[in-house]
Amino acid sequence: MAFLNFAKPGYPLVLAAFKDNPEQGHRQLINALHWLERSPDLLWSRLAKEQMVAEFCVRDPRLSQTLWGLDFPNPVGLSAGCDKDAMAAGMWSRFGFGFAEMGAVTLHAQPGNPLPRLFRLPADQAALNRLGANNLGAAVMAKTLGESWQIEPRTIPIGINLCKSKVTPLETAAQDYLGSFEALQAVADYFVVNVSSPNTPGLRSLQGGEQIQPILEALQQANTKQQPIFIKISPDLDWEAIANIVKIAQDYQLAGIIATNTTTRRDGLKTQILEKTGNPVTEEAGGISGAPVRQRSTEVIRFIYEQTQGSLPIIGVGGIFTADHAWEKITAGASLLQLYTGWIYKGPWIIPNILRGLLEKLETHNLNHISEAIGMANKHN
Repeated sequence: MAFLNFAKPGYPLVLAAFKDNPEQGHRQLINALHWLERSPDLLWSRLAKEQMVAEFCVRDPRLSQTLWGLDFPNPVGLSAGCDKDAMAAGMWSRFGFGFAEMGAVTLHAQPGNPLPRLFRLPADQAALNRLGANNLGAAVMAKTLGESWQIEPRTIPIGINLCKSKVTPLETAAQDYLGSFEALQAVADYFVVNVSSPNTPGLRSLQGGEQIQPILEALQQANTKQQPIFIKISPDLDWEAIANIVKIAQDYQLAGIIATNTTTRRDGLKTQILEKTGNPVTEEAGGISGAPVRQRSTEVIRFIYEQTQGSLPIIGVGGIFTADHAWEKITAGASLLQLYTGWIYKGPWIIPNILRGLLEKLETHNLNHISEAIGMANKHN
């Protein structure tokens, strides 16, 4: 990656490290970006950031939207799971992202699951992770973000993905989410209630109506700044469960739904054996992201859009590698998009490629603005 040539010695090897040791490569990349962010007065640091903007940023008013009082320069955001501790929060706009989501973060710091816990499935353009929400905790993230905005105010909306601490019992989950929210409320623009990660024991059970309601009620009562709050759902839910969550989101006046998280399903995979363990993929725990989730996440987006007649905004996630994939999700009903696995496989040029491709789609369909494409496929049915 050309931009890494400006970073610390050795960081041009990060891409190779992603292949050989995904988690180590990820850590090196985040450390490099953190170092760049915290070196604003060095000439070569400024040059590196300028090069990144010139290479990766596509600015066009046809792609910008104002939603929930926030200005999104384009609809493609970084999903949670990449910058767990917000170490590079100030850098993501330079890669061309229209917004970025930090986390997942928990109230209590936790090491996550034992190694190895992150795997590439190259034959499927996918990743399998069972990281277990490893992070430094909400208080540390709040301090890190506060320092970042002192160096340079944020230029894109920054969200935070909130997850339950592993040590917290399910029956007191509401207080756990609330503690993180209160610690971080002043340093972010929107929040996501993550009850759909497959890597925290029992977490997905909170997607049920009676269990999620205390969490949402506690957060909304504390939400004095009326910041957007979303819920992120699993692709493995059936239609009845998704319809129930849609109703809950409406009842609690949530800003929208993020569809979807990783899947625990293993059907249709080309990769049979994990390189690092030698075990069949079907025997390995964890959630799969990337191409295998693409179709299901789009189906979920379409279902939510049809259920709400487009009144509940959707952030679409899952298997976005090209402008065609992005267009499918937008026309199915997504107002915004997120990706991470595609960014790892395709490199940072995936963002300008998708954005330019979306502009071409607008021209092909004689549309003046990206908002006109939202849910367009459903309206033509």
